[in-house]
Amino acid sequence: MVETVCALVGLTVLCMLSPGPDMVLVMRNTMAGGRNSGLVTSLGILTGNAVHVTYCAVGVGWLVARSVVVYGFLKYAGAAYLIYLGVSGLRSKHRAVGNFAGGNLRKPSRTEDDRRVFFQGLLNNLLNAKGALFYLGIFTQVIGPGTAPATTLVLILSMVATSALFWLAFVHTLHLPPVRNWLARFQRLIQRIFGTLLILAGLRVATSAE
Repeated sequence: MVETVCALVGLTVLCMLSPGPDMVLVMRNTMAGGRNSGLVTSLGILTGNAVHVTYCAVGVGWLVARSVVVYGFLKYAGAAYLIYLGVSGLRSKHRAVGNFAGGNLRKPSRTEDDRRVFFQGLLNNLLNAKGALFYLGIFTQVIGPGTAPATTLVLILSMVATSALFWLAFVHTLHLPPVRNWLARFQRLIQRIFGTLLILAGLRVATSAE
């Protein structure tokens, strides 16, 4: 049991260390809205992870992995959303790090801004079809028909806890004064880079053969 949990945690960490759309989105929102926006975006991503984990654990992930229609829908919807986020980032006006500014006539309240970035993280994760395949692949290796419900619950909680700790450490690292000051100096350039990366990620998803 201990070996299985350690292997599962290791695989989860390796997956999260691989730069992807979720990481780019968290970095962008942390830079634009500060630590709170980064953490709320991460919470949206974790909620998406929980949805993936739940339906894979009950076997629905099997359908996603084998249905060309379902997988294709998630694939192209996710690609379109990534491109939309990237274009929005390129078109947005300069905003000070940690402060919301922009072209809106009214500054959004904290609740409105939290809701916006939460759903960005949630949709970005849910529309990633490879997320379902990742969890399905993990579960087929460590969870079988004979696995006790309690063991399955422990394994799922281990994955969720690992993801939560990763995002917490990642956002707090971005919020450190040296890192934050560096981001502030090159904010506009970095914002354009993030926008471009999101667009490229969307195009990559859309054109992938998988």
